[in-house]
This record gives sequence, C-alpha cells and structure tokens, in this order.
Amino acid sequence: MAAAVDMVQRRAVEPDWGRLLNDAIARWVADALGRAPIRPDDYARALTHGSTAHATYERLEFLGDRVLGLAMAEWLYERFPAESEGALSKRFNALVTGAVCADVARAIGVVPHLRLGKQARDDGAGDSDNVLGDVMEALIGAFYLDHGHDAARDLVRRLWGTRIDAQVRVPRHPKSALQEWAAANNRRPPEYSIVDKSGPGHAPRFTVRATIGRLASAEATGTSKQEAETAAALALLAQLGG
Repeated sequence: MAAAVDMVQRRAVEPDWGRLLNDAIARWVADALGRAPIRPDDYARALTHGSTAHATYERLEFLGDRVLGLAMAEWLYERFPAESEGALSKRFNALVTGAVCADVARAIGVVPHLRLGKQARDDGAGDSDNVLGDVMEALIGAFYLDHGHDAARDLVRRLWGTRIDAQVRVPRHPKSALQEWAAANNRRPPEYSIVDKSGPGHAPRFTVRATIGRLASAEATGTSKQEAETAAALALLAQLGG
C-alpha cells in the first residue's frame, strides 16, 4: 500500500515533459512569428522531421508551400505594377527557393527547436537547407491554419521584407546569365557535370562543375543538383567577369 502511495506521489511531482516542450515551442512561436499559437500541436508537427517516430512536417509543408507562393505572387504583383509576367516570375523564383526559406528559418531561430532523430542530427540535418526550407514552409502552413490568409500574408511580408527590398533590379538566374555570356562571346554553351555526390538522403551534397568548352570551368557544392549548378554558374561568371 505504501509503495502504491509513493508511486502516486512521485507521478504527481514529475513534470509533464511533453506539455513543457509544447509550452516552450508556443513561447518561441509567439516571439518568432508574432502571434501566440491557438493550435500549438501544428507547430510542433511543423518542426518534426521524418527521422522521428512522430507525425512529421510533410503535410504542413505541402500547404505552406502554396500559402507562401500565393502571398509572394500577390505581393510582387502589387509591388511592381509595371513589370511583365516574365520579370515577376524571375523575382518570384529567386525569393521562394529552398535556400532562401532555409535562411529565413535560421533568422527566426528554428534550428534549436527542430525535432530530429539521432541519426539525422548526427548527419547534419539540423543545418540542411533542404530540411530547414521544408520546415519554414510547414511553419507557414501551421500559421495559416491558426490565423488565416491575411495573417499569413502579413507574416510572409514581414519575414521576407528585407529580401524583396534588396531586389532593386530584376534578378537574372546565373545559369541564364552564363548562357547569355557564352552566346555574346561566340563560345560554346555551358555544360554541367556532377563531380561528386555525398551525404544521407535527407541531407545530400552535390558538387557540380560548369564548363565553357576549354575556356574555363568552376565547381560549386549545394544541397541539390540544381542548387549546385546555379552556384557553379555564378562562380564561373565571376571568373569570366560576366
């Protein structure tokens, strides 16, 4: 009997770690996103990677990607009323990449709150652009479900504000710019080849070489083939003075 009473007493004083963890996330969400969560479980899910045994961010990422896209398209349409669809698309594509979403996630302090399995953490998933970009979109999805479209639109404008302000001119994609440089200088079109691929599935690393005939080449690394190609094109442009 005494043992049973002791067990009940110990349970009464033991902290509810799950509740405390969600309370910590709720406080962080209120600070980082500007509004206290009504549905804290959604934010916890948005921070949960597939390497855990719990519900993950994937469905919220799917939703948040669309919310971000609509908010950004609406913003650019208003902000640059004289620009063509092509110019707006270039601005849009430069602002919603996984790397940009990951930078926003780092800026608001996502990393310490990620829920990762041990192997994923050991593999560096906590600093992976792929993971952080997905989580940022999932957080936007959770915020949208919590507060609606107008609040989610305002959140995107606040978090991306300095980035859109930095786009004084329509950005040129480095691969397009390198292609144009080659054509203007009567050179062969640039070619891209994968030099190396490493890392686990959730945090791959690609090294790509960009070349223009025998004239010049440059290598760069990224978390996807496309990202590495873009970085290699940018490096080659800098080498060529383009």
